[in-house]
Amino acid sequence: MSFIHANLIHLIAALWFAICWGGYTRYASWKGRDTACLASVLHLYREDWMRRMLLRDNRIADASVIGNLERNASFFASSTLIILAGILTVLGASERAVSLLADIPMVQQASQGMSEIKLLCLALVFVYAFFTFSWCMRQYNFAAILVGSAPMVGERHVSEQERKAFAARAARVISMAANQFNFGLRSYYFGMTMLAWFVSPWLFMLMSAGVVLVLYRREFHSDVLEVMVYTPTEAPLPEVGKEAA
Repeated sequence: MSFIHANLIHLIAALWFAICWGGYTRYASWKGRDTACLASVLHLYREDWMRRMLLRDNRIADASVIGNLERNASFFASSTLIILAGILTVLGASERAVSLLADIPMVQQASQGMSEIKLLCLALVFVYAFFTFSWCMRQYNFAAILVGSAPMVGERHVSEQERKAFAARAARVISMAANQFNFGLRSYYFGMTMLAWFVSPWLFMLMSAGVVLVLYRREFHSDVLEVMVYTPTEAPLPEVGKEAA
């Protein structure tokens, strides 16, 4: 009880961090069901991609795209392991790390036990990131298998309904892999905010709320989303008083 009383503000900051992360994840999933966002719009593009893939015999380009996506997840998974190794190294020399932080101005002092808890929480964030990126890699492997098993153009025993069902299923698998990649990137965003925890719990809470705002704007109100949603299909009307070209 004495430890909780002495570090109450740090525990409140950790709770606020968990609420920001988990709450935004749930909110984005709920709001994306009936609102245009990056995840929902990209899923529609993936369905178009799979339908067009079924119209061509050469699927080398499609397999190459999936391979590139898988390599991106592999890069982040490898980087996460390096970050975890660094965190565990600092955790093994926590006394020296605390003394180094004490020499930095504007850093709120914390006990060695609280500093070790912060490092463990940071390690847990990147452990979660590693599992999401590794699961993303496996799902892209599944997508590559689906592309390899896609029906060819001239197969007569495959109906149009089966082709549509296959395109929807393949697009769904790729979207599930992309969602896992998104969760992993989100872990990096929130993992970076935990660095502010070593400075001040108040700054940590402020940064957590700031990351939520950044993620919300990019997911639901970014310029790239506006471009992907809006595609002009008609030529612009001539201005009044000027002849059309």
